[in-house]
Amino acid sequence: MTYQCPLCFQPLTLSEQQWRCPANHQFDNAKEGYVNLMPVQHKRSKQPGDSPEMMISRRAFLDAGHYQPLRDRLSDILDDVIPEDAQTLLDIGCGEGYYTAAFADRLMQHRALKVYGLDVAKVAIRYAAKRYHDVSFCVASSHRLPFADSSLDAVIRIYAPCKAQELYRAIKPGGLVVTVAPGPRHLYQMKGLIYQDVQLHADLDEKLDGFERISTEALAYNMSLSGAQAFDLLQMTPFAWRATEDVMTALKAQTAFECETDFLIRIHQRPSA
Repeated sequence: MTYQCPLCFQPLTLSEQQWRCPANHQFDNAKEGYVNLMPVQHKRSKQPGDSPEMMISRRAFLDAGHYQPLRDRLSDILDDVIPEDAQTLLDIGCGEGYYTAAFADRLMQHRALKVYGLDVAKVAIRYAAKRYHDVSFCVASSHRLPFADSSLDAVIRIYAPCKAQELYRAIKPGGLVVTVAPGPRHLYQMKGLIYQDVQLHADLDEKLDGFERISTEALAYNMSLSGAQAFDLLQMTPFAWRATEDVMTALKAQTAFECETDFLIRIHQRPSA
């Protein structure tokens, strides 16, 4: 399988570090090994996606292993549900590749599988491509997946947005979508630092049009964080936009911060018929 041109939707072919379609649209393969398939006319801002500061905090937090139970559980699920003859897996909103690389390492042990990572943030994809060489990374919009119709065996989506109709277009009949969303008590203590009236996360019970829900499970555990680790966690979440400087300073000064995780993992399948 190859990428699809984001402008004319024809296949892209790599030749001498350049991706080119029959209409002669061209996209350079970066020295780090990724390709930028986000034309300027598709951008909503100059630098879409997470900022370098958010990426650095997320990288430090994830490398410390606080979300490893989620990564391990997702790896188990994917290994269980993805057929051994599957050819393609896409991680939407892959960031700097922490989860994507683990999925590739696990799934490629018994499969001739191509693993792709996609994110709108160029800084994150650049770092991912430099660090993880078994994954094909691209900068692209999740609302315009650069893949042909019915070309993906499975997609994993951790928090990242993507329209159901775009998933349905790109996934093969019988293909799978695994999603992760925050459960009711996810980061409850972090929210308590920012909001006077702390509300549980609403369970939206997301359903994907055109897909059948196969299963839903929860994964929850407590984290014991240093102040610096808690600050990194805050920086990698949308809560950072609401936190005051006083909250950030106080959080970094803490010697210990106890915080809950609460994840909802769902598996969806496109019907074969």
